[in-house]
Amino acid sequence: MPHSPLSLDALEQYSPTIDEPDDFDQFWRETLAEAVARPVLVDVRPEPTDLRLLDSWDVTFAGFGGDPVRAWYTRPAGVAEPLPTVVEYPGYGRGRGLPHERLTWPVAGYAHLLMDNRGQAGQYGAGDTADPHGAPGGPSPVTWGILDPRDYHYRRLITDAVRAVEAVRALPGVDGDRVTLVGNSQGGGIALAVAGLVDDLSAVLTTAPFLCDMRRAVQVSDPAPYGEIARYLAVHRDAEDAVWRTLSYVDGVSFARRATAPAHFGIGLRDTVCPPRTGFAAYNQYGAAAGLPVPPAREMHVYPFNGHEGGEAVHVRRQLRWLDSVLHPAHASAN
Repeated sequence: MPHSPLSLDALEQYSPTIDEPDDFDQFWRETLAEAVARPVLVDVRPEPTDLRLLDSWDVTFAGFGGDPVRAWYTRPAGVAEPLPTVVEYPGYGRGRGLPHERLTWPVAGYAHLLMDNRGQAGQYGAGDTADPHGAPGGPSPVTWGILDPRDYHYRRLITDAVRAVEAVRALPGVDGDRVTLVGNSQGGGIALAVAGLVDDLSAVLTTAPFLCDMRRAVQVSDPAPYGEIARYLAVHRDAEDAVWRTLSYVDGVSFARRATAPAHFGIGLRDTVCPPRTGFAAYNQYGAAAGLPVPPAREMHVYPFNGHEGGEAVHVRRQLRWLDSVLHPAHASAN
């Protein structure tokens, strides 16, 4: 895989102007107002997993349009007190899988909610959530309903992700004042979106985030998911203006500018799926429009010889240590 065409110095200064619609905030206020009008929890039932050190529940909550969205809720067994909680969003083409597939956060002592991706399961992992809303667009999730922002798949998925935070705060054993978002690739882009829409989060950890600086990403990235948008436009040549308009409502840079929680980023400089400049665009503008007297804390970890996989286990260890320092500053100062 080729190295980033921009030097690290250039990436650290990369701050493109995003074509943000004038009604961006109104669009999302109205979208979320429709969702929060419904009770969030639909069903919660214990899930047997044969893991003696963890307890899991099969959760269904009301997402966009009241659609049922599935999630796994897992926490250390035998712990009664409310725990700091991690809400995790899977990558593109993945679902929630089985409850024993993602155990890092509950094993580290957190309560953990893993949200399913509506309609996406089957490419890389199993899921249980349908996306029943049809609209003109292409054959892949990133192009479903892409001709109109109100019809776009990511309007629904981002709404689900916001509702996942509401759902986890309604579950037993959750410290609602200490909720963190985690995601890689598409999950990282969704985490940034929620961070820009929910202002009382403890932290956000995003790795190789998708959905950032999208016009440029589509221009320079051939693999899916961005390549699927390019291939759609290669056939639907007259749809370009409509596509760019739709994408402007879900660009992670616009959400990142509005975020207020401390943030931890990771990027591989040989990433051809989510080009490094697009993640740096979100990082460099993170919190810039949040209106805080002091910008939110943020840090970036760069892996010069890694691609979309980034720092893998090394990066996860950094995430664990960083989040502990954010939630428990006394631990960090003692070390």
